[in-house]
Amino acid sequence: MTFSICVREPYEDAGDQQYRFGVAVTTRLPAVGVPCPHVNEYGAVATQSLTNERLGSKGVEYLADGLGVEDALQGLLNADDGSPSRQLHGVGRDGEFAFSGEECNGWFGHAIGDNYTVAGNLLTGEAVVARTAAKYEEVAFGDEPLAKRLVDALGAGQAAGGDKREDLTVQSAAVKVVDTGADDQPYYDDLRVDASEDPVVDLRETYRLAKQGYEDALERYED
Repeated sequence: MTFSICVREPYEDAGDQQYRFGVAVTTRLPAVGVPCPHVNEYGAVATQSLTNERLGSKGVEYLADGLGVEDALQGLLNADDGSPSRQLHGVGRDGEFAFSGEECNGWFGHAIGDNYTVAGNLLTGEAVVARTAAKYEEVAFGDEPLAKRLVDALGAGQAAGGDKREDLTVQSAAVKVVDTGADDQPYYDDLRVDASEDPVVDLRETYRLAKQGYEDALERYED
């Protein structure tokens, strides 16, 4: 199922340690935002290829229970008979993990960097993962909200070729962010485009409109 990026951004707020976690994903199938991205205040996980949604939902649950990301995700893979066809990657409060099973469809692969992981399958080539990672590195810990920067990273991967299945016209994309230091989680941190011919462009526009709507509502009802 195409490509995704998981990110951890630790920061301090009034002397307290806080975290932003996020996932962005896109594919040439509808509704990728349902089974693939999983985020809570302890980490971010993406499950894809021959997708097993439980690897993501249980993964972030185990992170909340105090397991490290490698122990949590590798343990789930060890118990999964379908692991050779899975891609599973993510970040916890400490550490990163990425796995690409040997039976994933090519091109497939992953990258691990400081505070992020990227993985993809059925891609036009390695450049998709590399450009996604490079774009995130350019904007890591930037002034823009993390959701916006994750969509931009997806856009870089899409521009590098994206999913190779050009005969599939119905595509989708999603972004999801959790910020432990936020008093209120803005709704532009959890967005999906479930069926589109150009989902990353549509997700970027959905983000723009949602952020503007959120800010307008705060201004209107600030009293």
